[in-house]
Amino acid sequence: MSDTSSLDALIQALRRLPGVGQKSAQRMAFHLLQHDRAGAQVLSQALAQAAGNVRHCQRCHTFTEDALCEICQDAGRDATRLCVVETPADQAAMERTGAFKGLYFVLMGRLSPLDGVGPRDIGVRELIERASDGTVQEVILATSFTAEGEATAHAIAEALGRRGVQATRLARGVPVGSELEYVDLGTIAHALADRR
Repeated sequence: MSDTSSLDALIQALRRLPGVGQKSAQRMAFHLLQHDRAGAQVLSQALAQAAGNVRHCQRCHTFTEDALCEICQDAGRDATRLCVVETPADQAAMERTGAFKGLYFVLMGRLSPLDGVGPRDIGVRELIERASDGTVQEVILATSFTAEGEATAHAIAEALGRRGVQATRLARGVPVGSELEYVDLGTIAHALADRR
């Protein structure tokens, strides 16, 4: 039994990753152990180092190894614009566009009452305080267009409105290069309502 306990522990650890089921976890574990033991060591060391060194930025909550992330430290960013995203992955996607030169606030989640996730769990109070600092002129709500993302954006917009802070929402519409007959009806309806 002890011969397989380390293998079973590896498989169960890999199953913690999103979208990885039992078969995928087994396939990854077997590959690493059979074909890429050096890669397994590199992965193990990188994971241990990241788990030990990466923390949340004190200002925007994204991942960083310093007290403040590179974006928050960049004096060239537009401090009057604050973009609210759900995750560091969403922030990275916004940065890849090269279109946004302001600062961020990363919620590290979204409101989900069914899962017990409320405003305190995603730092809404900290966001409101930051957005009300007198420097921020516009808060851009870039949460996802799911029911939870919409509820999160709505709750934040209402709280900001009570403080007199302008909140805008990312536009929704038909993806570039798509044909209307293949776009879902909800997207077409929102694009029509939000037309300019």
